[in-house]
Amino acid sequence: MKTEPNASHYLTCESKTIYALLMFSAGMMGAYTYNLRGGVFCNAQTANFIFMGIAFGNGELKSGLYYLIPISAYFIGSFLSELLPTPVKRLGFLRWDTYLIAFEALTLFFIGFLPLSLPDQIVQVAINFIASMQYNTFRQAEGIPMSTTFCTNHLRQIGIVCAKVLRKKDYALLHRISVHLTMILCFFAGVILLTFSCRYLLEKSIWLALFPMLLVLCRFLYADLCQEQGLLEQVPSGH
Repeated sequence: MKTEPNASHYLTCESKTIYALLMFSAGMMGAYTYNLRGGVFCNAQTANFIFMGIAFGNGELKSGLYYLIPISAYFIGSFLSELLPTPVKRLGFLRWDTYLIAFEALTLFFIGFLPLSLPDQIVQVAINFIASMQYNTFRQAEGIPMSTTFCTNHLRQIGIVCAKVLRKKDYALLHRISVHLTMILCFFAGVILLTFSCRYLLEKSIWLALFPMLLVLCRFLYADLCQEQGLLEQVPSGH
């Protein structure tokens, strides 16, 4: 029977609590763009490819080409999140993850000032960009493959774990089911909270997503400057 690794050797940015907070925030971002900013989900790009294909299939070339904008924003986000950690590491001050969360929080803060009368595409592209960077940066929580911007991977991992437990009798993996379910529930809670709040707070409802994000930022700053100052060179698992 396998045993799970001891969580003590993982970085703060790999904590399951951090991932739960990011999922909570991501659920709010998804609900925000769907309810108030054009009825789309910006946390991933499958829907945009589908919409583009439908438009092309209906002969609406111009309408279909629009989806290249959010798709490109997502691509650029993943590209930069892969490129930037190395020069950031050379600074020897804060981890890339910390800078990213600060940038995300700042982006969400400014989005809350954009009136609903502005084109939805502005907010959609901004959230596409930060969601891509977040998804590519946070890959494993204490050795468990994760995503922080959508639920599909968590549902897939639950299925995989159930199959392994059934086939290999590896009961040490059972706790992973609760971990992935927790992530899904955090995301779901974020969707419910934002959907309820957006009818009252309108465009400023996105600021609710700042609360979990700022908790993560404070935790990262404390880790980088105090607890893990000597571990800035350590690469998180999954990278």
